[in-house]
Amino acid sequence: MAGLEDVPSMDLMNELLRRMKCSTKPDKRLILIGPPGSGKGTQSPIIKDEYCLCHLATGDMLRAAVAAKTPLGLKAKEAMDKGELVSDDLVVGIIDEALKKPSCHKGFILDGFPRTVTQAQKLDEMLEKRGVKVDKVLNFAIDDAILEDRITGRWIHPSSGRTYHTKFAPPKAPGVDDFTGEPLIQRKDDTAAVLKSRLEAFHKQTEPVIDYYTKKSIVANLHAEKPPKDVTVEVQKVLSS
Repeated sequence: MAGLEDVPSMDLMNELLRRMKCSTKPDKRLILIGPPGSGKGTQSPIIKDEYCLCHLATGDMLRAAVAAKTPLGLKAKEAMDKGELVSDDLVVGIIDEALKKPSCHKGFILDGFPRTVTQAQKLDEMLEKRGVKVDKVLNFAIDDAILEDRITGRWIHPSSGRTYHTKFAPPKAPGVDDFTGEPLIQRKDDTAAVLKSRLEAFHKQTEPVIDYYTKKSIVANLHAEKPPKDVTVEVQKVLSS
C-alpha cells in the first residue's frame, strides 16, 4: 500500500477540501424510485457529490461481491449459476456490507432497490439494527407516454458513450456521431417493446413501494417530465427542507 508521500499533493489537497466540505453536510439516506428513463441516473451523481453520499446500485454491488468472492458474493454466484434470482436477504446483506465503507459515512443513495414491498421491509429492518432509517424517497413521477418518446429516440456512440436523441438532442447528421462520423447504435433495451414490459413490471411491483413509504410520510414527488436542470432544483428544495 502506498504511503502518503507517494500521493500527489494536489490529490491530497482535493481530498482535504472534500472532507472539510463534507463535514458540514447533514447525513442523508435516500431512495430514488422511478421507471426507466425517468432521470434517476442523471440526478444521482449530482446528489451524491452535493451531499457526500455513496451511490449504491445493487446490480453493480452484486457483480463486485461475486468478483471479490466475498462470502455473500459466493452465495449470490451459486444462485446465479443455477439460474435463480438472488434472494432479498442476500441483496440486503450486500447493502449492509457496503454501508461499512468510509464513503458511506454521511449516508447513501439507493437506486434500483427496493423494487418490492418485501424488499423495502427487509431494508428497513436492516437499517433499524444499525440505528438509522431512510430519510427521504424521491419519486421520479412521469407519464408513460413521455418515457416512450425519451427512450425510443435515444442513440449512442458506443466507443465514447456520447448520447443523442432524435427529438431532444439530434446529431448534426442523422445516425452518425458529431465528432467521429462513426455510426450510432440503439441499445437493445431502448425499444418500445422492452420498455412496455419494464413499465408493466414497474407499475405492478414497484408502485406499491411508493405507497409503503408514503404511509411513513417520507416520499417527495418530483415532476420528472421537466428538463434535468429544473428537476435538480426540485431535488435541492426537497433535500434542503
